[in-house]
Amino acid sequence: MPASRFGARKARRFSNMAITSRKAVHERLHRRIRKKISGTAERPRLAVHFSGKHVYAQVVDDDAGKTLIAASTMQKDVLGKNKAAANRTTAEMIGKVIAERALGKKIDKVVFDRGGFQYHGKVKALADAAREGGLKF
Repeated sequence: MPASRFGARKARRFSNMAITSRKAVHERLHRRIRKKISGTAERPRLAVHFSGKHVYAQVVDDDAGKTLIAASTMQKDVLGKNKAAANRTTAEMIGKVIAERALGKKIDKVVFDRGGFQYHGKVKALADAAREGGLKF
């Protein structure tokens, strides 16, 4: 027990604070982004996600609620003989694959949804590779 009653109040005040995890912060950021960004039939949304091991990208028409195109490192034809890893090189590979699949379905304009991730590193590499592949956003 603290020597004074004021010390006890100070200790109690911070003991029941809500602890936020990185996942909760990430989800809050993603919800904030999704308030402003939505995909239409003319300009679908290019959504990206990075887990610890894999890279995922999909082109979504939010009006219809349908995923039009998807690519990830879990697909054997995308990865080839390379080992799955969520790094810049695989992000660039997924960006190129998603761009060529989108152009194959005559989609050339998209809205980029970084999914709560900061726009640098893997996210920037995927976006730049998709732009080089012919997508406009």
